Amino acid sequence: MRMTRRQAIGAIAAAPAILTRRASADTPALEIEKGPFQGTRESLKAYRVPDWFRDAKLGLWAHWGPQSAPEQGDWFARGMYLEGNHDYEWFRQNFGPQSKFGYKDVIPTFKAEKWDPGHLMDLYVNAGAKYFVSMGVHHDNFDMWNSKYQPRWNAAAAGPKKDIVGMWKDAARKRGLRFGVSEHLSNSFDWFAPSHLADKDGRYATVPYDGSDPAFADLYHSYKDMPFGFAESAKPMGRVAPDWWKLQYFNRIKDLIDQHQPDLLYTDGAIPFEEYGLSLVAHVYNVSAKLHGGKCEAIYTSKRADDCAEGTCALDLERGVVDKIWPDPWQTDTCIGQWHYRRDIVYKTPKIVIDMLVDIVSRNGNLLLNFPLPGSGMLDGRELAVLTGLTEWMKVNSEGIYATRPWKIYGEGPSTLPKPERAGNMGFNERNRRELTSGDIRFTTKGNTLFAFIMGWPPSEVEIAALGSASPQQPGKIRRVELLGHKGKLQWSQSDKSLKVQMPPERPCEFAMTLKATLA
Repeated sequence: MRMTRRQAIGAIAAAPAILTRRASADTPALEIEKGPFQGTRESLKAYRVPDWFRDAKLGLWAHWGPQSAPEQGDWFARGMYLEGNHDYEWFRQNFGPQSKFGYKDVIPTFKAEKWDPGHLMDLYVNAGAKYFVSMGVHHDNFDMWNSKYQPRWNAAAAGPKKDIVGMWKDAARKRGLRFGVSEHLSNSFDWFAPSHLADKDGRYATVPYDGSDPAFADLYHSYKDMPFGFAESAKPMGRVAPDWWKLQYFNRIKDLIDQHQPDLLYTDGAIPFEEYGLSLVAHVYNVSAKLHGGKCEAIYTSKRADDCAEGTCALDLERGVVDKIWPDPWQTDTCIGQWHYRRDIVYKTPKIVIDMLVDIVSRNGNLLLNFPLPGSGMLDGRELAVLTGLTEWMKVNSEGIYATRPWKIYGEGPSTLPKPERAGNMGFNERNRRELTSGDIRFTTKGNTLFAFIMGWPPSEVEIAALGSASPQQPGKIRRVELLGHKGKLQWSQSDKSLKVQMPPERPCEFAMTLKATLA
């Protein structure tokens, strides 16, 4: 039975600060904050996504760390140990052989010398972000906060020598944004395994890479307890790890939560390691409840739909979109380029970003968008142009985005017709999206107001079949139609068949336009 708010407040007041539970006979006791939730799937079913997340719609993310310093893009710390890989060759040319040098030698080049979190947060607020997410720790095992359980390889002790997460948090909350952190640590044990290999050919053949040096096991992991050949066979996202590593994972992410009390905790994949991961979900919720008078205001995201089928968490789709209006709030996480900064890459255009935002919101989702920072910590000029395009559009159209809910259908037009070979696919389907044009409409609602986004500037007239008074959606009689950003009156008519609107000669903004219809 779900606990009421009054019961939750009473339980927190009466209970000790920490709940200690033994996950199973084979695992150590896991200490979590006392509160409405326990680290079990049954307990977490009572969780419900808080309204702030439903209303926010847009979050921005700094997927940023030491792997950003080489400016070579995603998964550099792994790719540099894969013989023949682009990152391997780049590292060999710039640092030397991986048997003598390694990722530990890349970390000092991550200096964040131009990073100004306050200035960047001002840009993000102006662009319409309602929450901001900081990288907590990536697969590279480097913590971006002053980490209690990773004392040598964290941003306060190495590289920039600053508590990056803490400074991001202060900048975000000072400006009224919700604050989140991302953790990718649960995959690190397998992901970093190539650092323990050796060249197969050439001058350094069979000489182990620096990851095999026990002096750096706190960065590259120790595989002494693993079967012979583990480093060769480990899958990058395999999550095959011994219990001591799972406990370290639990302790480090719990430390991140305890220090920074995030409103959102993103994990790269499904809830990991069962009782360890479930305990962290319960912990972040209970910490939030303690801070908010017994009401949990936190979000935990999982990329496995089954995890979020009943309460528990919010579904996150990496570079993907659901194929319909999802019953519960969900999130797309994507990037204007690659996750870690890569020089000379082609970024998404402002139109693509805005099309994605509108499309996702119409399906009951949020967009979490990464603008990758280089190692210096300053957006490049082309990124600023994309951010400016989003900023200018939101100034005109945000009324149809924030605090809205889905309508009876998410849209109409050519883009809503399913592609048979891909219908129902979710996650990493971003590349399959159709280009949205003036023939494509997306809908959101707020009270008795219906917003219809025209996804391109039409020649003169817009006709929307779903808003006909006798359409299957039965919108009822429309009392008034406005165009956001346009001060004059519009010529429009509603028939049984459709709503027709004569568009003014001058467009109020670039990209999608928003019609605001007041319903009877």
